Amino acid sequence: MKEDKWDLTITPRDKLLAVDWKEIWRYRDMYLLFVARNFRTAYKQTILGPLWFIITPVLSVIVYVAVFGGIAGISDDLNGVPPMLFYLLGIAVWGYFASCVSATSNSFVSNADIFGKVYFPRIIMPLVAVTTNLLTFGIQLLIFAAFFAYYKLAPQEWMLVPAEYQFDIQWQIVLFPVFVAILAFMAVGFGMIFSSMTTKYRDLQIMLAKIISLWVYVTPVIYPLSMVTNEKLHLAMSLNPVTPVMEAIKFSLLGEGQFSWWWLGYSVLITFVLLFFGLIMFNKVQKSFMDTV
Repeated sequence: MKEDKWDLTITPRDKLLAVDWKEIWRYRDMYLLFVARNFRTAYKQTILGPLWFIITPVLSVIVYVAVFGGIAGISDDLNGVPPMLFYLLGIAVWGYFASCVSATSNSFVSNADIFGKVYFPRIIMPLVAVTTNLLTFGIQLLIFAAFFAYYKLAPQEWMLVPAEYQFDIQWQIVLFPVFVAILAFMAVGFGMIFSSMTTKYRDLQIMLAKIISLWVYVTPVIYPLSMVTNEKLHLAMSLNPVTPVMEAIKFSLLGEGQFSWWWLGYSVLITFVLLFFGLIMFNKVQKSFMDTV
């Protein structure tokens, strides 16, 4: 009898750290379709549509400026940086990280129906989450660039809050893509760990939401790290792996922040650790998650 010859054989991978980049490249069309789908449906059937990508961060910044800048008086410690720029950049960077963590952590649960019907590399979904949120992050950076140009070029009498602002772009701006990549990979690693566990324990999704909502307060988003004068508290906040990257981005774009190669290397190390364990857990769970999801 003639033996059957199969064009494609799907078998579980034995290596928990295996990533078949060639296979991912073959499914690049599906990857782009998922990115386009997520971006289009974010505000589908809404009155303002894509304008929400602009309205949401601007409204958040206005509240932050009024509450933390005006009432709490944090604006006095921004070292000559306009509060609007400080909060807009912080919200954009933190929003990108938090959104990537949330979306990646739901990779298995939110796509269970698709995974049960069609085969494609499961790791595409975390990559889709990072790319989709990167587009939103890009839009928010354009808003930041518009306000940056306004504060740099507009006459003093045009400004809503007359003040002598002193801020400028630093040479570290050339490393901005690297900073964003560190945040993205850190979010993917952290998200894949939770994604692997939430297939069996759904209440971890609630716990992750609480972690993210509290995490922002130990990250210099709404206040500069230089404002923390207590040495032990300063060290504890610096051990937050997002803090060195956040400070590096603020320093590169505004000249305000505590840029440190040592602390940035620490963030890179934590990122590799999270990716290592995240990839192991993700590859292990994807073999049988349809039985428990």
